Amino acid sequence: MSKTNNKLNAQIISWCMYDWANSAFATVIISAVLPVYYSKVVASDLPRGEATIFWSYTISASLLITAFLAPLIGAISDNSNKRKFFLQVTTIIGIIFTTLLYFSGSGKWVYTSFIFILADISFALSEIFYNSLLNFVAKPADVERVSTLGYALGYLGGGLLLGINLIFFKLFDDQDLAARISFVSVAVWWGVFTIPLVLKVDEPLLFVSENKDKHVRAAFIRLKNTYLDIRKYRNLFIFLIAFWIYNDGIGTIIKLAAVYGAEIGIGSTALIGALLVTQFVGIPFSILFGRLAVFFGTKNCIYLGLTVYTIISIAAFFMQTALHFWVLAILVGTVQGGTQALSRSLFSTMVPNDKSSEFFGFYGMSTKFAGIAGPLVFAVVNQLTGSSRLSIISLVVFFVTGIILLGKVDVDEAIKSATG
Repeated sequence: MSKTNNKLNAQIISWCMYDWANSAFATVIISAVLPVYYSKVVASDLPRGEATIFWSYTISASLLITAFLAPLIGAISDNSNKRKFFLQVTTIIGIIFTTLLYFSGSGKWVYTSFIFILADISFALSEIFYNSLLNFVAKPADVERVSTLGYALGYLGGGLLLGINLIFFKLFDDQDLAARISFVSVAVWWGVFTIPLVLKVDEPLLFVSENKDKHVRAAFIRLKNTYLDIRKYRNLFIFLIAFWIYNDGIGTIIKLAAVYGAEIGIGSTALIGALLVTQFVGIPFSILFGRLAVFFGTKNCIYLGLTVYTIISIAAFFMQTALHFWVLAILVGTVQGGTQALSRSLFSTMVPNDKSSEFFGFYGMSTKFAGIAGPLVFAVVNQLTGSSRLSIISLVVFFVTGIILLGKVDVDEAIKSATG
């Protein structure tokens, strides 16, 4: 086993700080404040339960668009050697649309859904470019450690801002205004803490075509070649399918937990407070998963995380009180960051460096395209049964199937294929 480099240089720390920066969007906008605000304020004029349905469709629409854009955008950035440049562009666009959420309000569910979709697409695309830089800032032996450190900082950053937002809700009598100020705070936080990456992380330089005026055309050609090349990476392809499925379940829990809790009658303060605890529980457990992976193997640790998620889905079916929601939120915190971080680092070890953005485009596509199914299942089952309880337990299928497919991945062979 290779000995890791214990030094965290400026590039690594600055790269990890982007997790701190953009996790504010994932925590406040995707998971905690906006879903509750959407359910209780924005869509308050809709019949009971329909807020969950429309929010689910909103998420699905965002994921569908991102799924088609991700591989193309990744190919363009690889061909133009502008990973960091595209990261900055998508970040700026995301910040702008996040700020525009301030103008949401009662009855504006069409406007809010539209602006969220544009902000979420920008956030998702920025993640592709961010992830593709991992192999360039960290040595191969340090990838797991750096990836999990990024997730841990993301939990801390997102949790701190969510805590500040809770103070807003305590200070302001106007809860509507407090929520909308929270959305602006995400934009500011995201922008300010992206600065270290902009200043310290270098743009990776790899060989590219000299026809730099034909990036889009070349990107389409390269994208086609990637689909053909992926046949050479059988284990990587199987992993993508497994990740596609189990991450759909994880993503659905992240995006719909607050709306689900609101639908069954749990108060806003309890929902946001529990999700805040999830963030801080996730910090040590994200790091712990990185350490455990060294001793027990990355795949085995992902198995553990998916098993816990299976238990969470079953228990959520029986959830009745705020205390139940808090207990499940803590359980999610123990596995969420670690499972996703190790999935990212495992994927990165199986990817050829000269196709990193391109392959992370597929990774992003599998995350978003596959992620459409979970929210759609949630919405359709809710419409058919009038309740989200059967929707939440249906997620067990995603986790069990993911475990089975992950077992078919030969990691050692995949690494040889990537480096050979």
